[in-house]
Formats: sequence, C-alpha cells, structure tokens
Amino acid sequence: MSEVLFLAHRIPFPPDRGDKIRSCHVLRHIATLAPVHVACFADDEGDLGHEPDLAAVAASHCLVRRDKSLKVAGLEALASGKPVSLTAFRDNAIAGWVARTLAERPVSAIYVFSGQMAQYVPQDFTGRVVMDFVDVDSAKFEAYAAQARFPLNRLYVREARLLSQFEGTVARASTASLLVTPEEAALFRERLSRGPVPRILALCNGIDTEFYDPEGLPPAQEMEGEGPQLTFTGQMDYPPNIAAVDMFARQVMPHVRATFPHARFNIVGRAPTLAVKALEGLHGTRVTGAVIDVRPWLAGADLVVAPLTIARGVQNKVLEAMAMARPVLATPQAATGIAARDGQDLVVADGAEALARTALSLLHDKVRAATIGHSARAFVVRSCGWQGVLAPLAALLGLNGPEAPRVAA
Repeated sequence: MSEVLFLAHRIPFPPDRGDKIRSCHVLRHIATLAPVHVACFADDEGDLGHEPDLAAVAASHCLVRRDKSLKVAGLEALASGKPVSLTAFRDNAIAGWVARTLAERPVSAIYVFSGQMAQYVPQDFTGRVVMDFVDVDSAKFEAYAAQARFPLNRLYVREARLLSQFEGTVARASTASLLVTPEEAALFRERLSRGPVPRILALCNGIDTEFYDPEGLPPAQEMEGEGPQLTFTGQMDYPPNIAAVDMFARQVMPHVRATFPHARFNIVGRAPTLAVKALEGLHGTRVTGAVIDVRPWLAGADLVVAPLTIARGVQNKVLEAMAMARPVLATPQAATGIAARDGQDLVVADGAEALARTALSLLHDKVRAATIGHSARAFVVRSCGWQGVLAPLAALLGLNGPEAPRVAA
C-alpha cells in the first residue's frame, strides 16, 4: 500500500487557529486514504500536550519543540543567504527522521504544509509532492515592508525577495502547488510568469458547520447586560490582526459609541501583545485573551468585524462567524476568496469612515442584520463543507489512480 509523508510547520492539534484548522482537516482526510507519517513542530508545552492527538491519526510521527530564537535564526539566515523563514524551521532531528522514514517506508507522496517545510523534501525523491503554500508568503512580507519603518522594512524586503525565489524553485519541483483561494493562486501564477509555470491550483478552506452552529448556544456570560456587541476573533500576536483591532478601536469605535454609548468591542483571541492589551477600556474595548470556546463570543455578537488591511487567503474567522449566522462586516482584503454576496451574505466596507458608517447602519437595522446572518450560514452550509473541499486530494496524491512524476526542477 502506498503511504504518505506529511510535513507541517506546526502540529495540527488543537485546530484552534487558521493554519491548524486547515492542516488538521487535511491530515485527517489523508489518513482516510493511506497511512500517513507526520513530521511537525510544537510551538510550546501546550502543543506538546497534544501529541496523543497526533499519534491517534499518524502511522508514525516526529514532533519537535521549536525553540530557536528569532535572533539565532536571523544570524543563520544572514550567514547562509537564506530567508529567515527557512532557518527558523531548520532542525536536524526532523531532517534525520524524514530521511529514515523515506528509506524504510513505501512513501509514494509527500504533502508539504507551508513553504518553510519544503526544505525537508529530498531532491532525489521521485514520488508526488503536493506543496500547500496556503498563502503567498513573499507577497505578505512585501506588504509588511510597505508599512514598516527603517530598518525593519529593509529586513522585510530581503525576506520577500529570497522567499519569492524559494517559492518559485519549490513550485517548479512539485507535482502541484496549492493556494487557499483562486485569487491567491492567480497571484502566485503571475509571480512565476518569468519561467515555466507549474501546476498551480486553489484548494479553499472549509468550515465545520456542525461545530459552528448557533442553535441553542448562549452568548458568553461576560457579554450580558451590555451592548451592542462588536466582536473580532483571531490570534492576537499576528501583526495583521494587531493592526486591524488597533485601527478599529481607535478610529471606528468612537463613532459607534457616539450613537451607542454602551457598545463593546470584544477582541477575542490568545496571546495578545502589549499593544493589544493597551486597548483595554479604550472606547469600550475589551481584550479577553485566550478563551475556552470562541463560539459563545460569536453567538453574543450583534456584529462580527474583520477590518484587516493585510490579509492573505481565506479568513477562517469570517467563515466561522458566518457559520454562526452572524452578520459580518469585513474589509475587501478580509473578504477575498469568499464567494459570498456583498450586502446579502456579508457586508464589505473599506476604510475607517466606511466601516463606522456601515457598522452603525447594521446596528440600527436589526432585521437586516439578522437576515444577513441567516443568509451567511446558508451560504457556508451550501458551499464550504470540508468533505467536498478536500475531495481532490486523493487524485493529487496519486491514491486513486496511476502516479504522475514530479516536475523536474
């Protein structure tokens, strides 16, 4: 029987953030097709505690605690001429385990989740390689560079340039490259237009509509007796999320509170930075930190906001809120890749003034907001189930037909 090697930059368990949600569903799906061997990193002790979840799915696994500091990774990158993103995830234990697994097991395909892990694919591997870039990381660092000041902007420019070169090399050596939206796939294809264009496909994110179901789910207790409630969910040490909530708290909430003096802006997500914590109490802002379950904070929201100005791929936070039948107010960047109807399944507005104006309109018109929420859930149930989304993986990995060789580098 053919077997699969699965490489991920972060253990897929628990599936409580965007990248883990995607990698967890992909891994579980592949495990229904063939025995799968998994090499991945743990960010902290909490991640290590989920090793039994990984072992329950994988035929074998290698889980390594990633403790290399950014300073060390940076020095290694400067010395080697490589992107920091690669040196930060370089580990001899994982490299050795991958080599032994490929030598000892009948692995016919490798699924690489996130570009950092492509460095572990041997150049002489002759089976299929499916490279799930998810997002175009080099474009993300270009966006960071455009907003950062010296000298950080120079570091971002370097990272973007080197990552772009690496992405092209990896894509041309892979059987197929996956991006999370058709728009992201088109961008990646455009950036590789100078040379042979490999097989680039969109594999969109899905949503577990049974788990994210508002039926019978009460709001978070902390939300009672106040309102209206506006909620943002996300990993709160991620720079685009930090910038989004800072803008919304400082530039949008004053307009909302002028009309609704008791309105609250809930920033819900783990690892809030000092900059995020400093927003506590500002214009009705509440910073929760990590919560056991994000669903009650969505259930109690009169409006879920996604005011990102830098966003790559599909925002899981938007799909989750839509599945919970909440009206979602998103920027164009946050809505990219979601084939929902603006004004019917969600509402899109660009810039602080437009966000404030649209938020007030939705908070005033509860009937319209509820209608959008119900339409949002219907859209997600109809179009975004994981089973249908992941159906193409069997053919891509060669597990239901004759195998295709990798594209030569």
